[in-house]
Amino acid sequence: MLTEINQTAEFLRSKVTGEMPKTAIILGTGLGSLVDFMEDKQYIPYSEIPNMPVSTVEGHSGNLIFGSLGGKRVIAMQGRFHYYEGYNMKQVTFPVRVFKALGVDTLFVSNASGGMNKEFKVGDVMVITDHINLFPENPLRGKNYNELGTRFPAMIDAYDPQLIELADKIAEEKGLRLMHGVYVGTTGPTFETPAEYEYFRIIGGDAVGMSTVPEVIVARHASMRVFGVSVITDLGGKDIKDVPSHEEVQQAAVKAQPTVVSLITEVVKRS
Repeated sequence: MLTEINQTAEFLRSKVTGEMPKTAIILGTGLGSLVDFMEDKQYIPYSEIPNMPVSTVEGHSGNLIFGSLGGKRVIAMQGRFHYYEGYNMKQVTFPVRVFKALGVDTLFVSNASGGMNKEFKVGDVMVITDHINLFPENPLRGKNYNELGTRFPAMIDAYDPQLIELADKIAEEKGLRLMHGVYVGTTGPTFETPAEYEYFRIIGGDAVGMSTVPEVIVARHASMRVFGVSVITDLGGKDIKDVPSHEEVQQAAVKAQPTVVSLITEVVKRS
């Protein structure tokens, strides 16, 4: 794995012009257009990058983009990899390992998720304060490489408290409705049953999705700071009978884009 990480990082160094970013952003379903607000962009398709998987999900474009956002150099993943696509956890989290090898120290993650919190509305943006990992495999299972991180990394403050505080300050300044909550990570690709939504709520979850948790675990293993947001694209529970489609999830995520773009751009700028 170390050989593949270094090979991919070296390839990217040879292709990218300008200084290597310290900040990386993983863009979730319907949120890939954040790159429209980046400047001095350089696109590198996943298909051209050694050892990189290729996203198979509609709404995930499949490009690694280097450029500037909020006056800072960033790497943006326009399309991520999911466990439900058939990738193993090493493949799902491989880009995060490469980011660390390139010198990234802060990771921003975003996703579309279903809301269980009774205070949430479709289109709300939730800052992730913690997560519950319900994936059947941990991305750190197997041999630990000390070059990548400690064998038993702590997950206290997995989502950086200072970045969360900064986001709250920005939201207050801009008059943005910003929720807080715990993200539940599951395998998918099925949407949850009403009983499952209730179960996730009872165990402490506010929103549920099919990504993010593996990437955050690996980022924290690598001592990166992490800031995460979920766009609430549908609501679930025993009292809600609407069945969401992937298209509706994408549409709801697109509607929330102005808030997400404004928030992440400003946090990147000030962090």
